[in-house]
Amino acid sequence: MSAMLFPHSAPSIAETAATPPLEVRGLTVAYNRKPVLWSADYTAPARGLIAIVGPNGAGKSTFIKACLGLVPAVSGTVKVHGGPVAKRRALIGYVPQRETVDWDFPASALDVVAMGRYAMIGWCRPVGRAHKEAARACLDRVGMADFADRQIGQLSGGQQQRVFLARALAQEARVYFMDEPFAGVDAATERAVIQVLRDLDHAGRTVICVHHDLQTVADYFDHVLLLNTRVVAAGPVATTLNAETLRQTYGGRLGPGDVPMAGRDRAPDPGRDLAPLERGVA
Repeated sequence: MSAMLFPHSAPSIAETAATPPLEVRGLTVAYNRKPVLWSADYTAPARGLIAIVGPNGAGKSTFIKACLGLVPAVSGTVKVHGGPVAKRRALIGYVPQRETVDWDFPASALDVVAMGRYAMIGWCRPVGRAHKEAARACLDRVGMADFADRQIGQLSGGQQQRVFLARALAQEARVYFMDEPFAGVDAATERAVIQVLRDLDHAGRTVICVHHDLQTVADYFDHVLLLNTRVVAAGPVATTLNAETLRQTYGGRLGPGDVPMAGRDRAPDPGRDLAPLERGVA
């Protein structure tokens, strides 16, 4: 599986195996002098899919963007495999929210995926045959090979999300940050996305996702980071996601049916209503 997902060379695993994939200390972010993330400490485990959950306005997307250096931090440090983010860009992949993308941009699905190869190609250099083939392979991996030449604005929401997932695969990263990868997609795309995420995990990559649906956290993820401006709790889903930590995170706004079952013994229902429990992200 690893060879298929990452056909080209990547930074040596031996160089990064001894360090946490993500280490955050004292991370604080404020907008207009109002803290939206306060003194967050978090160390990501080396294996297992990770979900970031919390109510609207909790700072979930801000946490990811601050880790990536996309928004300025008031204080704190972020290390990716032992080094500052600025020196670890080649190790990082990012899938943003679909709402933040200009879908009218005149680019095909293949063009978008090939953008994930720029670190290997070099800026202002043409995309060679080998990189185009790698980009096509990533599109095929997410079931979008037949749409390679389609303008991205002509794709459905689920198809657009698959294209951006393919772009992340094309980056051949070691740590992937994904902001609501399941939001607004159909059941088929949701199944395709989680399969790719599990393949990444099996290939030794770290995947950290902002996730909005509490009912599927235990089905899809191994670890959870509960966030509401501050870090409430973090750890394995089976021991961390419970009624008490959810009450601390959501402030008592959950009903009895909102507490998910722990573990993956409960199979996801492909025909269930995919409407999220929460609308929007922070």
